[in-house]
Amino acid sequence: MPDKVSIADKLGSFSDHWAPRIIARYNGNEVRIAKVDGEFIWHQHDSTDELFLIVEGELDMEFRDRTVTLRPGELIVVPKGTEHRPCARRGEVAMMIIDLEGTPNTGDELTATKAVEI
Repeated sequence: MPDKVSIADKLGSFSDHWAPRIIARYNGNEVRIAKVDGEFIWHQHDSTDELFLIVEGELDMEFRDRTVTLRPGELIVVPKGTEHRPCARRGEVAMMIIDLEGTPNTGDELTATKAVEI
């Protein structure tokens, strides 16, 4: 039977940064949460789009030609093949990410932090 998931409780269960946690799955997708601080690496996902929803804090999503600032309750979908870099420059950010199952967070299995289920 399906059950609800408390995003706040799940976010409260860890403190490390840039280490995604899987909190739900549907239709071949993983709903992930992460806490981030500082700058991530430039990367892209060649075969899938990626959705970011900000829960707490303020995130800059950098693209090569512009930066989009996201605040709580705002989301952005990064189209497949688009180079991007998430940056939390004004303190810790809590966010939800929806990715195709098994998608590495860096776009490359060799450099990715493996998402773990909680």
